Amino acid sequence: MARKPPAPPDDDFTERIVDIDVSSEMQNSFLEYAYSVIYARALPDARDGLKPVQRRTLYAMDEMRVRPDRPHVKCARVVGEVMGKYHPHGDTAIYDALVRTAQPWNMRLPLTDGHGNFGSLDAGPAAMRYTECRMAPAALAMTTDLDQDTVDFKPNYDGKDVEPSVLPAAFPNLLVNGTTGIAVGMATNIPPHNLIEVVQALRHLIKHPDADLDALMRFVPGPDLPSGGKIIGLDGIREAYATGKGSFRIRATARVEQVHPRRKGIVVSELPYLIGPEKIIEQIKQLVTSKRLQGIADVIDLSDMENATRLVIEIKNGFNPDAVLEQLYKLTKLEDSYSINAVALVDGQPRTMTLRDMLTVYLDHRLDVVRRRTQYRLGEANDRLHLVEGLLTAILDIDDVIAIIRGSDDAAAARARLMEVFDLSEIQANYILDMPLRRLTKFSKIELEKQRDELQQTITELTAILENEDQLRSLVGNELAEIAKQHGTPRRTILLAADGIATSAAAAPLEVADDPCWILLSSAGLLARTDHAEPLPPAIARANHDVITSRIVATARGEFGLVTSAGRVIKINAIDLPTVPTTAAAPNLQGGVPLTALVTLEAGETVLALTTLAEDSLGLALGTARGVVKRVNPEVLAKDSWDVIRLEPGDRVIGALELTSAETELAFVSSDAQLLHFPASAVRPQGRSGGGIAGIKLSPGASAVFFGAVPDGEAVVVTVAGSSGALPGTDSGTIKVTPFSEYPGKGRATGGVRCHRFLKGEDTLLLAWAGPAPAIAAAASGAPIDLPAADGRRDGSGSPAGQPLNAIAPAGG
Repeated sequence: MARKPPAPPDDDFTERIVDIDVSSEMQNSFLEYAYSVIYARALPDARDGLKPVQRRTLYAMDEMRVRPDRPHVKCARVVGEVMGKYHPHGDTAIYDALVRTAQPWNMRLPLTDGHGNFGSLDAGPAAMRYTECRMAPAALAMTTDLDQDTVDFKPNYDGKDVEPSVLPAAFPNLLVNGTTGIAVGMATNIPPHNLIEVVQALRHLIKHPDADLDALMRFVPGPDLPSGGKIIGLDGIREAYATGKGSFRIRATARVEQVHPRRKGIVVSELPYLIGPEKIIEQIKQLVTSKRLQGIADVIDLSDMENATRLVIEIKNGFNPDAVLEQLYKLTKLEDSYSINAVALVDGQPRTMTLRDMLTVYLDHRLDVVRRRTQYRLGEANDRLHLVEGLLTAILDIDDVIAIIRGSDDAAAARARLMEVFDLSEIQANYILDMPLRRLTKFSKIELEKQRDELQQTITELTAILENEDQLRSLVGNELAEIAKQHGTPRRTILLAADGIATSAAAAPLEVADDPCWILLSSAGLLARTDHAEPLPPAIARANHDVITSRIVATARGEFGLVTSAGRVIKINAIDLPTVPTTAAAPNLQGGVPLTALVTLEAGETVLALTTLAEDSLGLALGTARGVVKRVNPEVLAKDSWDVIRLEPGDRVIGALELTSAETELAFVSSDAQLLHFPASAVRPQGRSGGGIAGIKLSPGASAVFFGAVPDGEAVVVTVAGSSGALPGTDSGTIKVTPFSEYPGKGRATGGVRCHRFLKGEDTLLLAWAGPAPAIAAAASGAPIDLPAADGRRDGSGSPAGQPLNAIAPAGG
């Protein structure tokens, strides 16, 4: 089948092909697109600090009456209103702008009060159909007086409605909340500032229009970021304020804490601006995996709605937390840089602005807003006064007014007769004609005259503001001060000069050096190490902490042992212990770690002493409650714990020490107040499995209550007698302190000599101790207890104690 020939072209339509230059068309189209992005999307107006979409969102909420005193509405409803009337660029852009104005970590002074999931620094918000919003109190200050001819309005995109070209902005939003945007060929990035500081600078500028940058920076020293943190170095800020471009460094707020009984950590409470904790955690994990960062044991995010930001970075034992923190500042976003590029629209043109420029443009805008508002209110007052004066004229002859109206054929005739008879204007006559009769009952001559006087006073005040520039500027300053009082908050970001940063931590070694140190054990079961091995102070601080019952010299990365009442040695790493300062008086073990956090003890098992685990030592000397003494040959096993004595059933170790000399005097004190001491050379060393030999001969029913060593030199014996029938910890007893020299030495396995004479009601020693003088004592609470003066009678009775003693030790450990 043959195809039909094409129809001839219509006479009314002829094909027209226009030849254009592609290069020129691309340039023109791109230029139009660039202009559109710059003016209608990406850059804020310097007067109100808002981009068009933000301004339209606030205006739409104000028109919808979604104000702080009204319930929240769905965000989708607000987005639909904005997109349908003012911003036909898609709901995503509108919702994103709405969400940003509600996020407190983004805005220094949020403009939207959001209800629901508005996201976080690490996650986006829920869909707009789930979230709700309303204007925040600060947003009311941005839109107030819109209905008083304070700003110009322009047609919306389809010409069916109008929108404001700028908001009245009762506070300088551009500086307070900052902004960020990327246009074509230019971008803007302005950090948030403190409202109170900016208002103070504006008020100073009102009084001193020629104020220079130094004067303004006395009030605005730098940005005040919603997330807090620390700004390091002020030179970049000054450069930005002077030229519109500059940069500064933001550092997280972090401190070293004891986050675990055995471990220190870095607690981050404030992060750099717009940096979330998940970003930090991810960076740390990558650095640890790639082995670029050492010393991190774990990272835990404990941030919540109540505690705000709390990021805990646990540090491995053996690493310097301060040095690790410096590495984190260097390698992660815990220290970030922020570049200021203060670009905004001024008179419709993009312009890079200094601090003075931003303050001046806003101040000029606010002066214009207040001037136009005053002019509007003056016009309203004049119009009202005109009507009130007409009413006053008519109300004096109200009967004649009614008669004229009733006698007129129509409204036009009534209006003409009223204007003629009472000399009224057309507006006054129309107002009288339009007024219902029922309103006449509300009027009286006195009330109208009062209203007239008030209007005249108002007109005088408004006229004075318009005619006196100083009065206008003063009014603007007072209104700014009131805004700062209502919405201002204290500064959150700390400003630090670069030369004021402590650099000692940066120079500190990453790992803790294996330097000598003291390992200390207190009577309350606290363990700690000092930061050096210098001689401990000779006297202990008379403070509320317990006494040091055992001490040894070790190294910070070495091992040591705990000797327990069950006759075993438990191996511990010194690096696991917290470091406590050694004051001029004595080391304070209140910062020590409890033994229960380091080792697992059996029921009734206690830690008695420390040992260095040195294989070149003379070994340990142990004494048991049944009077057995044993010297153990030094032996360190590749185990966490091992037995060093074979105990008979029911027996336990009551004292242990590491021997430094074979001539050291070993001493036993029994519950029936017998003291025996003999040289360590009298005890033959045994292996770990040995059960020891007889140390002191005990009377039937008696037991040993103390075993220890007495060094050469001045020493004392402290005994506390009481009743065996009293509940433990309730009998204060009597205390006696006697020079050790009063007690003659006896052979091993003998009964010793009497060391305390019991008074009536006393039948046992509650506590005994022998060692270097002077001795100190502590109660179970840790409070120090004064001991009586030394008594030369070795078998004398004691003096009453003020409270029960828990431990005795040499002064200073």
